[in-house]
Amino acid sequence: MSWNLLLWLLALCALLALVVQLVCFLRADGDLTLLWAEWQGRRPEWELTDMVVWVTGASSGIGEELAYQLSKLGVSLVLSARRVHELERVKRRCLENGNLKGKDILILPLDLTNRSSHEMATKAVLQEFGKIDILVNNGGVSQRSLCVDTSVDVYKELIEVNYLGTVSLTKCVLPHMIERKQGKIVTVTSLLGVVCAPLSAGYCASKHALQGFFNTLRIELATYPGIIVSNICPGPVQSNIVKNALTEEVTKTTGSDADQSHKMTVSRCVQLMLISMANDLKEVWIADQPFLLMAYLWQYMPTWAWWITNKLGKKRIENFKNGVDADSSYFKIWKTKYQ
Repeated sequence: MSWNLLLWLLALCALLALVVQLVCFLRADGDLTLLWAEWQGRRPEWELTDMVVWVTGASSGIGEELAYQLSKLGVSLVLSARRVHELERVKRRCLENGNLKGKDILILPLDLTNRSSHEMATKAVLQEFGKIDILVNNGGVSQRSLCVDTSVDVYKELIEVNYLGTVSLTKCVLPHMIERKQGKIVTVTSLLGVVCAPLSAGYCASKHALQGFFNTLRIELATYPGIIVSNICPGPVQSNIVKNALTEEVTKTTGSDADQSHKMTVSRCVQLMLISMANDLKEVWIADQPFLLMAYLWQYMPTWAWWITNKLGKKRIENFKNGVDADSSYFKIWKTKYQ
């Protein structure tokens, strides 16, 4: 075989590999590191068993599904949110479908805005289970309104709940983890903590703040390698987060019941979260296309990202004003083309 032929074959193999990777990426629903961990990494059922996991925002959406999937792994669960009756419902389903007994699940009502209660809540968990292995900061609220129409009180509420409440609870749990020299702090930020989108200025600000805080905290804890700080950045998922999102005033939510079939299922999102937790990944992006692609563009090609975001942003605002899901049009187009 001549050298020229060998070089041509190598070039052809490289081209085929590139095409395969491109096709895989177009169908990806998580960043490449996360999907590699899903394929070759440690399994949640190996790594998370027998841990005490405290989940905030556990009454619905990602937090609720996280409780269900964790209940099958043999962990001890602490479920927190403001709505006690919803937490009771989640607990009953965990007991029905999981591997836990009643003593393994603690319902602990918690209001993230009531920061003075966070120390007492932490002591209650430690008294019940003796340790906190994983804190999942999942509680939060979203927003759908144009900046020019939105009261500053809405932005204040978003910062109080999403940012300050999460920071406060983390600071209460952190001394315990430092004393043990181990633990995981898992914070559900958002893909909007990495990119930006119209109609969510206050929400984006609060999630960018979380990214900055926990990235800095991770550096400060470098002398405690047993304490893992992870940021989970989901894109749109099928939940009530849009329905409960704030609008122009604090007292007003969207109440939207728009079709969400084009969004990622919450079960898949949580499955990837557990992979991240089992493999101690520092930051993961979980999203269907085209949002995953947008995150990569914002990271590596910001000029292109700004141009595309401006184009999509106009359609997002148009959808919102017409009373349909803000992301429905380009999600449906993508699903039709590539799935």
